[in-house]
Amino acid sequence: MPMSRYASGDVILAAMRIGGVGEWKVRPGVVIAEENSGSLLVCPVSSKPPSDSPSVPLSIDDFARGGLDLFGERFVLIGDPFTLRPANVIGKKGSLTPETLAVLRGAVPAEHHPRKGRRR
Repeated sequence: MPMSRYASGDVILAAMRIGGVGEWKVRPGVVIAEENSGSLLVCPVSSKPPSDSPSVPLSIDDFARGGLDLFGERFVLIGDPFTLRPANVIGKKGSLTPETLAVLRGAVPAEHHPRKGRRR
């Protein structure tokens, strides 16, 4: 399977529904991993911390390249990861530092981590 042009730690823009419910909205998301199918495992980014699921704060200092228009802290919603086809990505906003990516990967629930041979 060919690799996509997006890699772990990239911050992308795509239409997302947080938790798989509600309206679709173009928002930032963090690519956690690329699955064997070529799909991307993505965690949405929100301006508000969720009250009912885990999140990790994100600031401009967490970016190695690029960034978001941050007037305050943002939150990576690690409890709501989902898969996304690379063709559905609208754009790329930047890339996180390896340290920030390691924190996010460690915080994403184990059942969402890609495994070899996994099919969705």
